[in-house]
Amino acid sequence: MIKYAVKYLKNVIIPLSKVPEELDINDKLILARTEKGEEVLKAFLVNKEISNLFEKSQKTPEPFEFIRIMTQEDMMIYEDIKKEEVTSFFKCKELVQKHNLVMNLVQCRLTFDRKKISFYYTAPERVDFRELLKDLTQVFKRMRIDLRHIGVRDESSIMDGTGICGKPFCCSSYLRKFESINVKLAKDQGMPIAPSKISGTCGRLLCCLTYEYSNYIEAAKGMPPVGSTVMTPSGLGKVCYIQFLNNSVAVKFEDGKIKEFEKTEIEMVDANINVDIDVPRITNYAVEDEKVDAKQLKQLEDDRNSSTGNV
Repeated sequence: MIKYAVKYLKNVIIPLSKVPEELDINDKLILARTEKGEEVLKAFLVNKEISNLFEKSQKTPEPFEFIRIMTQEDMMIYEDIKKEEVTSFFKCKELVQKHNLVMNLVQCRLTFDRKKISFYYTAPERVDFRELLKDLTQVFKRMRIDLRHIGVRDESSIMDGTGICGKPFCCSSYLRKFESINVKLAKDQGMPIAPSKISGTCGRLLCCLTYEYSNYIEAAKGMPPVGSTVMTPSGLGKVCYIQFLNNSVAVKFEDGKIKEFEKTEIEMVDANINVDIDVPRITNYAVEDEKVDAKQLKQLEDDRNSSTGNV
């Protein structure tokens, strides 16, 4: 029976093995043996339902071996390691600049036993870091050096932060897999098509654009298209925009007035009336303070190297 687990990279829950039965390690920092070496992680108690799922599943990750609860001495060593990671990061950054490599160093991680050091970086294209690696081996002797190319979405997930909603990044709190996202998702939801409004810290489209999309598609069924002529209790008019989640339609009349009606109050008719629709208001594709071109939108959708799964 699996009693304790840890949350590892990419929010994957990993069971712990070899935990003494009498030991309570819930919500405590522990030392565990992982695929990278000895690492400091926070343990938590697994409820019975999750434990049973772990036992039955064929996809349960290989457990990490519990070593011990962090002692006061361990914590002092851990503090030194965190400081060493910072100095190692900047040393590597100097070497990257020395070799004129087009790569952005993101983070440095050192195992507790100091046997392995990992450098995470993003880059638009493949990087030839053979000369860099030679220099690193001279600086970090008796350590295994791991240079890992990650995507910009991966970068946000390991760096943590707060999104425009005021909550922790989805990618660093619970998301395990990045879905492909395109600007159409934002357009269909009537969002302003401007980089500052629909992109995250990673410079790609917000992951949350997919969360409610199916609701909008369902709500759009039976709605008249924007620009179509409809009969309303107030007479003939043209649909100028739609409030999908309110199940209402805004109609513009020949006198320039705009009124909102429930979907059940209007009926589509085959007629042409003299009403001009304000296109920017319909599409809501841009905001006044941002000029958006097709190249910018394409960049927001660019999934090349946005996530490598190499964390």
